[in-house]
Amino acid sequence: MLELCCSKQELTVENALLRQELIVLRRQVNRRQLNNTDRALLVLLASRLRTWKTALLIVQPDSLLRWHRMGFRLFGKRKSRTSSHKRKLPVETLDLIKQIARDNQLWCAERIKGELLKLDIRVSKRTIQKYMHQARKPTSQADKPNQNWAAFLHNHANQVWACDFLPVYDLFFSPMFIFFIIELGSRRLVHFGVTLSRTDEWTAQQLREATPWGRAQRFLIRDNDSKYGTSFARIVKANAMEVLRTPYKTPMSNAFCERFLGSVRRECLDHMLILREMHLHRLVKEYVQYCNLARPHQGIGQAIPKLAEQNRQKPPPVTAVANTANGRVISFPVLEGLHHDYRRVA
Repeated sequence: MLELCCSKQELTVENALLRQELIVLRRQVNRRQLNNTDRALLVLLASRLRTWKTALLIVQPDSLLRWHRMGFRLFGKRKSRTSSHKRKLPVETLDLIKQIARDNQLWCAERIKGELLKLDIRVSKRTIQKYMHQARKPTSQADKPNQNWAAFLHNHANQVWACDFLPVYDLFFSPMFIFFIIELGSRRLVHFGVTLSRTDEWTAQQLREATPWGRAQRFLIRDNDSKYGTSFARIVKANAMEVLRTPYKTPMSNAFCERFLGSVRRECLDHMLILREMHLHRLVKEYVQYCNLARPHQGIGQAIPKLAEQNRQKPPPVTAVANTANGRVISFPVLEGLHHDYRRVA
């Protein structure tokens, strides 16, 4: 009797709705699977029928309403996406954002936005976040403002000393020890000493001789050996130094000093027969003078340590970053490259 009250158009739409459901059922009897085309067609047909809820056989009315909401979200997302691409940033600006993000790992998007405003470049924070994450390395520490050990040594190399002992055996296999203090920034040998018995008092005396009139650096790298006792700690405190202890069984934490100790063996001690303590002291003294005044070092660009120490007070080099429409942008490293100052030049 209900069919007599319905119009011909409604009956046609209802038959089409039922036919589409039968097509889906016939496609796979055991498990019903609807693709996006089926969902869109069911929603379209149901919108043309007043009694669409009673005509549904294989889906629930809530599912049909959920599909309609999903389609509306996709429609809105597509519409907003087309309007957001009207204004594109120049390639030079994108390259500048990526370069700033790579050079300044501590900077957030808001900090980079402020630096760009200095250059009269206006970019939204969301855009900066998008490209800064692409430029930085995808590591777990990328978004954390903590420095790793390598970055700390690079930024504070001119304020760090490293010390360690080198064991040596003489002609009659008696043990001797050489104590070295090296400056990381210039690779200069600050002080050395030779002893037959390394004690806390003797080690403290070597540090005292290396720091006349309080001429010491801010940090001192050492291991956790017992030879650095209370006397050594007292001299460290008197010179306002901060001790950086290397972890257990990690020689790479004191890599600069370990590399130098290896050079002493390969370039000097392995080719000599050590007779006694004074003989070892004379050989090491001559090698230290050679290292400080004549030997190029790879870690400082094949420079000589003495010259590198004299030149470290020069202003930092200027690096060209990008060419924009308003001129060239250059960067000035600050705090040994921990931060950068960006300026525009004609």
